[in-house]
Amino acid sequence: MLLVLILLVVIAFIVIATTTFKVHPFLALLIAAFLAAFAYGLPLADIAKTITSGFGGILGYIGLVIVLGTIIGIILEKSGAAITMADSVIRVLGERFPTLTMSIIGYIVSIPVFCDSGFVILNSLKESLATRLKTSSVAMSVALATGLYATHTFVPPTPGPIAAAGNLGLENNLGLVIAVGAVVAAVAAAAGMLWARLFANVEPDLVDEASETVHHDWAALKASYGTLPSAGQAFAPILVPIGLICLGSIANFPSQPVGEGVVYQALAFLGQPLTALVIGLFLSMRLLKSDSKIAEFSERISEGIVAAAPILLITGAGGAFGAVLKATPLGEFLGTTLSGLGVGVFMPFIVAAALKSAQGSSTVALVTTSALVAPLLPQLGLDTEMGGVLTVMAIGAGAMTVSHANDSFFWVVSQFSRMSVGLAYRAQTMATLVQGVTAMALVYVLSLVLL
Repeated sequence: MLLVLILLVVIAFIVIATTTFKVHPFLALLIAAFLAAFAYGLPLADIAKTITSGFGGILGYIGLVIVLGTIIGIILEKSGAAITMADSVIRVLGERFPTLTMSIIGYIVSIPVFCDSGFVILNSLKESLATRLKTSSVAMSVALATGLYATHTFVPPTPGPIAAAGNLGLENNLGLVIAVGAVVAAVAAAAGMLWARLFANVEPDLVDEASETVHHDWAALKASYGTLPSAGQAFAPILVPIGLICLGSIANFPSQPVGEGVVYQALAFLGQPLTALVIGLFLSMRLLKSDSKIAEFSERISEGIVAAAPILLITGAGGAFGAVLKATPLGEFLGTTLSGLGVGVFMPFIVAAALKSAQGSSTVALVTTSALVAPLLPQLGLDTEMGGVLTVMAIGAGAMTVSHANDSFFWVVSQFSRMSVGLAYRAQTMATLVQGVTAMALVYVLSLVLL
């Protein structure tokens, strides 16, 4: 019981440090790693080595992938490619089902672009469609936000799911994570959209506030980007890497569907996440607009590195924390206890939901929980490839439950949608609760079928 008490105290420290005292999650996780090492009685000579190896180990697997994915997202955002994606979806779906259209747009755009940025970029499109189709702006806001949120927490190359997959040893099976994540995210987005429709007759209750930020003309916003890229150019940096990663995963199936010859070697190489995202990065160069493309490319890389740095540090610190826990007898004790309770795949969901609701960041919840449960997978009966994938999904479901006042995305959605805090809690926060619970229910069903 003392082992569990120590763990609860360390988790409480992470939550209180990041919420009450506003300590950066990187530092909080690093200190937590030292506290856990001392509390569990690791040999003093091994503590620093365990922490540094855990930090470097996870970044060695997944660090470059996070950086490349972030840079691609920056280029898509700055070039207007996200605008093109939105227009392409509208052309395909039409305007008959506005909330469905907004949900699908959010689902696609948030795979490479952070959900906060995606909402800001697409806000004027949402407002324009709401006015043109005489649809509630609140319903459209929730549909867009939940669509963005779904892929943000479930589908690589978004940094949170990538880091979680790396912590659980799935860095070479991202294709399977993407495939399962896309399905779970689609169900979560559908749940969010259905909740949004409950607000079809509800209008914003802060119409006069923030009015300058929302009454943009969609055509004017598009014009501000100059010549927009074609749909093929806009989607290629996302779809080509995802396709290559999935093909690489298929080639590595135990049944050897493509044999072991040249085709296998080519697909295995191109399907490595690092290789696939390097190809995606070069494809994104076609989106650059300035006369000096090399200078613009360098600038975007710099912006991407700056944006990725906090994620890399948090991910590395999460790996260090996880390495310390692996070196303790906690895993064996918890595994034996939890297996007797039969909580299985619900355990990662509960921990991630507690962390997310307490400290606000989905990425921190994904990284911390995955580092925490990695040593427990055998005892939880989740130490197979599919077990690891479903664990990532369970953590993702918890990491979206719930978005409220300590989450920056909550404030982006509420302020740009002219919703008071009360309305935002009813519309957006409850939507993320519905999403998380629905996604976890699907993960549980999948665990019964696939494990």
